[in-house]
Amino acid sequence: MDPARKPATYDDLRRLPEDVRAEVVAGEVRVMPSPLPRHSRIARAIGRFVGGPFDDDDGFDGPGGWWILPDVDAELGPHDVVRPDVSGWRRDRLAEPWEERPIAIVPDWVCEILSPSNAKHDRLTKADLYARVDVPHYWTVDPVERLLEAFALRDGGWFRLGAFSDGDVVRVAPFEAIELDVGRLFPPS
Repeated sequence: MDPARKPATYDDLRRLPEDVRAEVVAGEVRVMPSPLPRHSRIARAIGRFVGGPFDDDDGFDGPGGWWILPDVDAELGPHDVVRPDVSGWRRDRLAEPWEERPIAIVPDWVCEILSPSNAKHDRLTKADLYARVDVPHYWTVDPVERLLEAFALRDGGWFRLGAFSDGDVVRVAPFEAIELDVGRLFPPS
């Protein structure tokens, strides 16, 4: 960043046209391309297979207790406003997110769906940011490799809980109350 330039904030994002997808990371505005259909399909599947039992079925036989939201702005600090592909907040920490933008409470779980344009950024820059602000759980989903990697924050760094792919039916923190058929996250091959 140019030392003479003021670090960007959410106000800088508000000034962009509504159809521009962007984040502020370390005071820099980062414009992101629209996702590919494969990316959107995976986000929808995560919403269904994780969000279904933990958000949609809260009070209707699911474990509940979470808000699982795709593509919402999360303010992690004045110069860090990100838009994870899917994020989750425990309801006891975030009562009603419906009119908030950005959500100013750090998520309890973040899932980033990797693409060639963002994989390095998600695996390095954003993973470090999520650790620094104490996001307890971080998942990455690689559509090409058909791989889900799950991490838990321990002693300020990411501890890899495991990597899972087609054929794996697993219980993965923080959603270990359900079995997740990992292959169902991906479009049919």
